[in-house]
Amino acid sequence: MTEQKVLRWGILGAARVNERLMSAIVEAENAQLVAIASRRPGAAAETLAKYAPDEQGVAAFDDLDSVLNHAEIDAVYLPMANEEHTEWAIKAIEQGKHVLIEKPMALSVADIDAIIAAADKQQVTVMEGFMYCFHPQHDYVADLIASGAIGDVRTVKTCFSFPMKPARLYRIERDINHGGGAMWDIGPYAIHTARKWFDGVPKSVMAMAKLNDFGADTSLSGVLDYDDGRFAHFDMSFERARRSEYEIIGTLGGIKCDTVWQNPDDAPVIHWWTDAGEQHEVALPVANHFVEEIKHFSDCVLNAELPALSVVDARENCQVITAALRSVQSGQKESV
Repeated sequence: MTEQKVLRWGILGAARVNERLMSAIVEAENAQLVAIASRRPGAAAETLAKYAPDEQGVAAFDDLDSVLNHAEIDAVYLPMANEEHTEWAIKAIEQGKHVLIEKPMALSVADIDAIIAAADKQQVTVMEGFMYCFHPQHDYVADLIASGAIGDVRTVKTCFSFPMKPARLYRIERDINHGGGAMWDIGPYAIHTARKWFDGVPKSVMAMAKLNDFGADTSLSGVLDYDDGRFAHFDMSFERARRSEYEIIGTLGGIKCDTVWQNPDDAPVIHWWTDAGEQHEVALPVANHFVEEIKHFSDCVLNAELPALSVVDARENCQVITAALRSVQSGQKESV
């Protein structure tokens, strides 16, 4: 029996993120793009022609079931609307497909539990699509912290924002409970990067937001309390200039990642300093975190290994997000 060398992919949806994700599947040496589907007539073919024009033999369907029922597809990427993730992830899992789900994995812990249960039953791999985690700049930061250079981590600050363009207004034309707003769009990054440098889930969260007439948050900020004076500050907005950054402050110094949404052709720069007077600016090699994400997920499936981003991590991120949204509604600190 020949060992499978590539993971065969299908895509559910013609979302804009395909500009990066579709080309990543094409570029990854252990992945093969087999098909894309969209419910909008012609959208799948248009997306394929736009983002992977040189790929031969890739099917474009106007119905999603054609990907789910495709015998030659091993895994699907799911970039659909936030509120549709659970339904279509479970449908894909029930067809025996491995699933990479664009963040957020789901809008509730109960939905994530349902996805986990389905994946366990079918013995398939599921991962939340935080592509940024696969950029080596964060490995550098982790190694720097492990070295003791900045001491014990006490504070993390994260900021993710961009000004909303008219073409994207649909993101804020439904309320928070139905997946609309900044928290469910860019907030998962702000929460995940805030959590990344502390262990486990925080004790509690306090958050506040500006809501529009649809009940969607256009800006939201808050603080996670990890106890013993350890705090993570998170901020997200559709009303501010583009930012995707985090800062880590320890007992002996600090680290700044200027760009989390790193472009594949840009050399990342990490700044770090110490109370002893050291100031460092470190340029790191370029990398495409979308390609690295696809390579990692494909490798995990092909070799029956667990992905770096576990379903437990996805569940914990959702716990924090939903607690933050409860805090917005109650105006009080909420337990996680």
